[in-house]
Amino acid sequence: MKTLIKNGLMNGQANALDPVELVIEDGRIQALGQGFAEEAFDQVFDAQGGLISPGLVDVHVHFREPGQEHKETIASGSLAAARGGFTTVCAMPNVDPVPSSKERLDHMYDLIKKEAKIKVHQYATITKGLRSDELVDYEALSQAGAFAFSNDGVGVQTAGTMYQAMQEAAKVNKALVAHVEDDSLLFGGVMNAGDRSEELGLPGILPISESSQIARDLLLAEATGVHYHVCHVSTKESVRAVRQAKAAGIHVTCEVSPHHLLLADEDIPADNAMYKMNPPLRSTADRQALIDGLLDGTIDCIATDHAPHAFEEKNQGFLKSAFGIVGIETAFQLIYSYFVERGIFTLEQVVNWMARKPAEIFNLEAGQLKVGSPADLAIFALDQESEINPDDFLSKGKNTPFAGWKIKGETLATFVDGQLVWQKEA
Repeated sequence: MKTLIKNGLMNGQANALDPVELVIEDGRIQALGQGFAEEAFDQVFDAQGGLISPGLVDVHVHFREPGQEHKETIASGSLAAARGGFTTVCAMPNVDPVPSSKERLDHMYDLIKKEAKIKVHQYATITKGLRSDELVDYEALSQAGAFAFSNDGVGVQTAGTMYQAMQEAAKVNKALVAHVEDDSLLFGGVMNAGDRSEELGLPGILPISESSQIARDLLLAEATGVHYHVCHVSTKESVRAVRQAKAAGIHVTCEVSPHHLLLADEDIPADNAMYKMNPPLRSTADRQALIDGLLDGTIDCIATDHAPHAFEEKNQGFLKSAFGIVGIETAFQLIYSYFVERGIFTLEQVVNWMARKPAEIFNLEAGQLKVGSPADLAIFALDQESEINPDDFLSKGKNTPFAGWKIKGETLATFVDGQLVWQKEA
């Protein structure tokens, strides 16, 4: 099958959008240019003047299967990802049972092969239980295809356990990906500790519960030589610690989530758990530090932390509702609309943070739009404005604080290995 994508735009020099046509054959990009004869192709797809981008890469999603299919499934989550323009995602292991053995990881990949609409890489756990101190078999899980190792959802509380885990991850040349949170500093908090938590009468989560564990882990990473990746940084102290560690030559990378770039705790309008996530929305100063950290290279990439929940699990206020929001169907659109359109980020930077850089730091064959690379791409309508409506989500989760926000950049189509996996209805 030989496919031509015509009437597209590609990000060029000085952030200009240049006309482009793209030729796909055998699942890979064969040519980029203009003036190809349509009759030479088996299939012609009209990009309708949209941006042709490398397929987005998200290294932090929750697809909930097995064990929590009422929240999300691999099928529904991967289709939602395709609608968001993502062609490669990395699924966290806090499912039930957790993929802590070769047999369980093999089962996960069997499900992925059967159900996934896009490319899905699976994390294995750091320990045999998310809150245990007994390490998994890193060699066996690595050979079985573990993308990396993470206990996302909880922090590793014991320094000795983290040190040994880093040693094992380094031996198999895999990243150790950390949810950083010192449980002894939580004090029952449900949102960021600050003026807004006091106004709402809700217990606060201290920013140091995150940054203190990062500081510990950075020194352990230096001692072990592991690739240490920090999930969803949210505080100015965390950004400072990572910046200093990079300057010292420690192999650390980190990500930030769109909601922490777009919102601060002062934006929480009431005791509304659609604004409850972990880490929580922080202060305005923290939000600015995250933006600055992206711009100066301290923060490497943007990852959604897509965390779907059922309605009843998010409709009980901050004290009783689950942590987490969905984001994979709106991430690019929100970042484009509220940062690129306002001149804070360039389109090239956003594509780098959401496609090229995550692929680069985790050695994935993804995130590129060049001859010879896999034909994983998305087409975005940059000029068309729409409104976020959770009822339109393909994800089972509708839990978002961004309902009603105006956006540009809706996805028109998503291709994986040259195959159309999602297309917006006319």
